[in-house]
Amino acid sequence: MPEPRTVSLVTLGCARNETDSEELAARLEASGWTLQEGSESADVVLVNTCGFIDAAKKDSIDTLLAAHDTGAKVVAAGCMAERYGAELADALPEAHAVIGFDDYTAIGARLDDVVEGRALAPHKPRDRRTLLPITPVERSAKHVHVPGHGATAEDLPVGVAPASGPRVLRKRLGGGPVAPLKLASGCDRRCTFCAIPAFRGSYVSRRPEEILAEAEWLAAHDVREVVLVSENSTSYGKDLGDLRALEKLLPQLTQVVDIVRVSYLQPAELRPGLLEVIAGTPGVVPYFDLSFQHASATVLRRMRRFGDPARFLDLLAQIRALAPEAGVRSNFIVGFPGETEAELADLTGFLEAARLDAIGVFGYSDEDGTEAATLDGKLDPDEVAARLAEVSALAEELTDQRAEERIGTEIAVLVEREVEPGVWEGRGFHQAPEVDGSTTVEGDGFAAGDLVTAVITGSEGVDLYGEVSSGTEVPGP
Repeated sequence: MPEPRTVSLVTLGCARNETDSEELAARLEASGWTLQEGSESADVVLVNTCGFIDAAKKDSIDTLLAAHDTGAKVVAAGCMAERYGAELADALPEAHAVIGFDDYTAIGARLDDVVEGRALAPHKPRDRRTLLPITPVERSAKHVHVPGHGATAEDLPVGVAPASGPRVLRKRLGGGPVAPLKLASGCDRRCTFCAIPAFRGSYVSRRPEEILAEAEWLAAHDVREVVLVSENSTSYGKDLGDLRALEKLLPQLTQVVDIVRVSYLQPAELRPGLLEVIAGTPGVVPYFDLSFQHASATVLRRMRRFGDPARFLDLLAQIRALAPEAGVRSNFIVGFPGETEAELADLTGFLEAARLDAIGVFGYSDEDGTEAATLDGKLDPDEVAARLAEVSALAEELTDQRAEERIGTEIAVLVEREVEPGVWEGRGFHQAPEVDGSTTVEGDGFAAGDLVTAVITGSEGVDLYGEVSSGTEVPGP
């Protein structure tokens, strides 16, 4: 009997990539591959790359080169591989194969090919938006493989299912009480700075019954909080013929898991009904991950986006009227082509007024194939770096102040891990995993997944410290 082949799966990038990797893991296991932690001695290292911005691309290249140094066969998958295909293969001979999203359904066979020395022709990248109908309601993931939309194992060999659970096409690669859950893939927006729609494709929602089944599966694997991820959660359901689909889905999810968090909300699409459901449904975290990107109306128009300081502040006022302690985060781009000092001042003035809990700031750089790369008025890189430093420093100061405002308040904390005896790290409901800081509490008798009430006694940056004020189980949000 041949020795089982081993694969080490390395995931880079966002939570959407995490769900894609867990689909790949389930398919590999069902195909007879054995997954292992760490790259040493693995037959294959499969790297699920990120291709979003230059820093992510560099990280992906460095990871692929490091994998090659282990002596294993190296396969590049994920967004960077999909985006560049043959170009990446030519530039990186250390990778034994570069595969695209359409290879995912036969991932076990593709890795067999690599181990057995059969050459794989890298795919030629194309705009994946052209693979699906223009009209949203005519789309379906059945037209083309959409990573993370493999809700069931129907396309696996008869009688074979992932060993990690029921016939949900997913295998958890990490533990803990929190897991991402893919809501949709792709994007129909045409932001001038963003290449994601071209390599992720048009917007495709997962059907509610698929999402609920996967949430139930996650709950059976000790998950208490699911984080709904997509490129644009506010568009959920438009291709299903129901713009209120997310408003209906969220209360249903709370019957399956304890805590539900929604990420990636577009301000231009955040309808009053959806705002009310997120802010007021027991079990749904009052948390708003709002994609502002800038505040100046003129910069936003050059980005092909909606908004201005007054509209954004009005939206924040509506949120806080419904949920005064709601968590709000956003990302911003500085140094966009043509950005004037006055437009930059519009942004900094908005930040000072907005009282956001978490702020990400990025310096503009050209992305291949985007409209912004062709715009006039490019700023000198040194000027972009100076603006990035200025706004980042302001953002750090403002989020520190916002954290300080929570001192003396009582918040619910989901305990995630013990960092030292009697000291536990978790998150308040205003803190999303990995991006918004954490809350540390002291006490005995806790376990990962416990929900406790704590009085906040101090802060350090966006991180909070508190004392537990009630038992190890409290009502959810």
